[in-house]
Amino acid sequence: MEYAAAYAKLATFGRELMERVSSLEEGLPMIAAYAKEVVGAERCSIFVYSPKTRTLWTTLADGVEKIRIDTTEGVAGRTLRESTAQVVNDPYADPDFLHRVDRTTGYVTRNIASVPIFDSNRRVIGVMELLNKPDGFDTADTRFMTFFTHYISGYMELATLFREDQDFLCRSKS
Repeated sequence: MEYAAAYAKLATFGRELMERVSSLEEGLPMIAAYAKEVVGAERCSIFVYSPKTRTLWTTLADGVEKIRIDTTEGVAGRTLRESTAQVVNDPYADPDFLHRVDRTTGYVTRNIASVPIFDSNRRVIGVMELLNKPDGFDTADTRFMTFFTHYISGYMELATLFREDQDFLCRSKS
């Protein structure tokens, strides 16, 4: 899909997403599907950052169980630490690539585009990774992904706060 058309479809996507604001579980697959379609990637993982444990964990990872990594590990960890988009078109040569994830899942990662997701105070609250675009990732991909993560960051921040409020209410009733 050409990016001009993708930007035009974004308003419709945003309205549909906000209808699911109370549930990350419903909204994140929708976010991933849109990102994969627009960029032309095989898979999408959305990591949420936990400052308490200094870990990134997937709320969504196509085709695999939950992935949990330390913020000092992986391309996602580097994305978080440097607060910048990363393109890795030869992951097995990258010192931060986590070979163990491919070994565990049996999936072969050929290339990665990874972008930070910021909250309203410009703190990184997560990372979006797209994997395996047929001809590799480029600057246009990370430019769109950066714009897209800014677009969805309000949803993620609101859904996370809603979840924390619900957890608090459940704990206070027991």
